[in-house]
Amino acid sequence: MKAYPLESISLERAMQFQFKMIDCITNEFTGSEFLTRGDLGVVAGLNKPKTTLKAEKVVARFFDSEKAIFVRGTGTSAIRYALYAVCKNNETLLVHSSPIYSTTKTTIDMLGIKTVSADFNDLSDIERVMKQHPEIKAALVQVTRQSISDRYDLKQVIEKIKSVRNIPVVTDDNYAVMKIEKIGCQCGADLSCFSCFKLQGPEGIGCVVGKSEYIDFLIKEHYSGGSQTQGWEAMEVLRGLVYSPVMLAIQAKTNDECVERLNQGEIAEVKEAFLANAQSKVLLVEFKEPIAKKVIIEAEKLGGLPNPVGAESKYELPPMFYRVSGTFRASDPTIDDRMIRINPNRSGADTIIRILKESIKRAKQCF
Repeated sequence: MKAYPLESISLERAMQFQFKMIDCITNEFTGSEFLTRGDLGVVAGLNKPKTTLKAEKVVARFFDSEKAIFVRGTGTSAIRYALYAVCKNNETLLVHSSPIYSTTKTTIDMLGIKTVSADFNDLSDIERVMKQHPEIKAALVQVTRQSISDRYDLKQVIEKIKSVRNIPVVTDDNYAVMKIEKIGCQCGADLSCFSCFKLQGPEGIGCVVGKSEYIDFLIKEHYSGGSQTQGWEAMEVLRGLVYSPVMLAIQAKTNDECVERLNQGEIAEVKEAFLANAQSKVLLVEFKEPIAKKVIIEAEKLGGLPNPVGAESKYELPPMFYRVSGTFRASDPTIDDRMIRINPNRSGADTIIRILKESIKRAKQCF
């Protein structure tokens, strides 16, 4: 099976990301300010904590963008607010022809947005569809893969959309931030959206970063005090963004080692192993027999996580053994019985191989 995962940055490059984040922090915070948990409430003239505003400026600077805003509801709400900023009720949004991520589909339905799809793997199809549908007001591009066969280049897709008609482009950067060289707003998109919880940050906080005209609109929509990200939460976002790049680069190296060892035949029951963005970049393991569901059950007994919390959140340390993603299952329902995904999280390859080997042994005894 052929997959086209996003190219992970190297460990050396991840170190540079860490250093850049610290440099951005020192451009906004004094040393004494950073050694606090931040302030609270709606400060007069800002309508948010001073610490939160400073942290948002750090994020915007890091991603070479005009502005950023933290929102409640993690990555899902970040996408929801971004789409609300660029596309109104009954207007039309361009989306990829692969299955849309379920919570994003809910957002589209909730906002009353119509959709028109094009195959983002085929740039000529984007042009054809946009010319056939002049009513398209905005576009949504998911940075990670929506199906195994997806292979589109993010920058090329954004450039093609903008070249046909300069409409606002929103990117769903969940599972990609701090893993790849550039996110959507660094490739020409108007807004990038991601969950800070997936980047070792606090529960419930998402981020929208990009053009100030849209961010300013969202700031006005977040007037109420209960909508504000508090200072201590903003500080946790920054701490997570500092540590995430190196941690995720180590995870990528572990993935590479597992693929190599499994495809060299270390476990006889494995037909094939490969990497895919499903949605996070994970190890997909296909078995020769339909034992996937039983392997997942047995892996949990051996210490493997049975489900994600925030998909690489601060709580997910052991490796996760889980079913393949919903979007992948929607594109090929038959893979549910023969394939699992493994996210190394903070574990090494030896731990993953050991748990997988023993889980397979136990699963086969159930037949």
